[in-house]
Amino acid sequence: MSAIVVCPLGSIAELAARHKASHMVSLMAEKHDFHRPGLIDAERHLVLKMNDIAFAGTGDLVAPAEEHVVQLIDFARRWDRASPIVIHCWMGVSRSPAAAVIASLAVDPEEDDFELAARLRRAAPHATPNPRLIEFGDRLLGRGGRLISAIKGIGRGAETDGRASFVLPIRKA
Repeated sequence: MSAIVVCPLGSIAELAARHKASHMVSLMAEKHDFHRPGLIDAERHLVLKMNDIAFAGTGDLVAPAEEHVVQLIDFARRWDRASPIVIHCWMGVSRSPAAAVIASLAVDPEEDDFELAARLRRAAPHATPNPRLIEFGDRLLGRGGRLISAIKGIGRGAETDGRASFVLPIRKA
């Protein structure tokens, strides 16, 4: 069974190597530079430039947009699931858990939203998925509000120091 490895920026190289990941999604602020781990080929790395905010029009910050989620879904569907994928943001708390849930549903549309949200909470007590990403994912994946309700149902995650990472197994490899 393959998996989605979710982590903060500071853990990407270690976890990509440990899990023998083949793909990576980075959800980082526009001007935040970082180095892709060498074992991830450039064509297997999606960079989505956005800030961790829930509303557009917040100063110079870039809100998650529908186009970001379209790119995420397309990238996830091209992932062969032979090896894990690493999804990260700055702290691994909001953007990357939201992206992990969306990616999981993109590759397994039969998955129950509420079971997925419960699996997320068990794997990541600290996760508080970005609501804007979840809303776009719900609509673009045709979930009919179920994903939004499921994520609201697990509530806000526990406090964390931003060094927590987790593995979200996917049902189909």
